[in-house]
Amino acid sequence: MKKILAGVIFLGMSLVAAQAEEWKVGSITISAPFARASAGMANAGGGFMQISNEGEADRLIAASADVGHMTELHTHIKEGDVMRMRAVEAIDVPANGAVALKPGSFHVMFMKLKEPLKEGESFPLELTFEHAGKVTIEMPVAGVGAMNAPKM
Repeated sequence: MKKILAGVIFLGMSLVAAQAEEWKVGSITISAPFARASAGMANAGGGFMQISNEGEADRLIAASADVGHMTELHTHIKEGDVMRMRAVEAIDVPANGAVALKPGSFHVMFMKLKEPLKEGESFPLELTFEHAGKVTIEMPVAGVGAMNAPKM
């Protein structure tokens, strides 16, 4: 009986872990989130994810995390031969479409970090969508130069 109970608990925990890689709010699904570990004494970090929408057009209008004193939505803009990061008011999520927050493109910026982001750790990130509302996801921290979410 103890072995059966242990197996059921393990299976339940595995299903929770598998489901934790996606979060839904309204018609929005957030998947494959990750932040990069801090490099050296850096006091800022980036967060990335895939946002899919099965409904009407929406917009990501805010992000909030306690890892830093400021959290903003950003993009990269080419000015002449130089790529620069800039804050954006919102990130459009097209109707029945998707947007990727990825290195070199749209991303969440964590500024004035309270402590370095360390590979293998995670933290909560609250996302606010114009129509779908708020959802809190778990952001795993991948390696310094990571391009994809770590395998959990």
